[in-house]
Amino acid sequence: MTELDPDIPDTAVASEVASEEFRAAMGRFPSGVVVVTTRCPDGTPRGFTASSFCSVSLDPPMVLVCLANSADSAASFARCDRFAVSVLAPLHRPLAERFATKGADKFGAAGLRLSPGGLPAVERALSVLECAAHARHPAGDHTVLIGRVTGVRLGEGAPMVYYNRSFRTLA
Repeated sequence: MTELDPDIPDTAVASEVASEEFRAAMGRFPSGVVVVTTRCPDGTPRGFTASSFCSVSLDPPMVLVCLANSADSAASFARCDRFAVSVLAPLHRPLAERFATKGADKFGAAGLRLSPGGLPAVERALSVLECAAHARHPAGDHTVLIGRVTGVRLGEGAPMVYYNRSFRTLA
């Protein structure tokens, strides 16, 4: 492995990669699919679909999810105290598409229920993690939201996978 040249600024290295090329490269990395939800102080539910989700720490239990700053719900997640992460199965594809669509009525149709902590969560999700917002970090055109897991509900089934810009199932 070669070391980075300290005389070359990070921006010079990053500017050599076209966004479409980067998007295509990342599309070749399969990931799970989640819906992340919260409630505004006035009780209005907000949410989005994400494939950038992972565990951060076991002790204390923490997860992270990345949210586009241009998302309809970005302002709500920038100040929420709590959020829920629902891990999706193939049967949730319409819900994943709905929550990924800017301007869609995400909470108007079936498929959601309240978690034990009162947050909207996906019915029959493979798991639901209730989180207390722990930290937020700006990262380019996204925000990394880190949550401390305060509750877990487990379901059953196979995961939905996002690969090459499409929702898929495992064979």
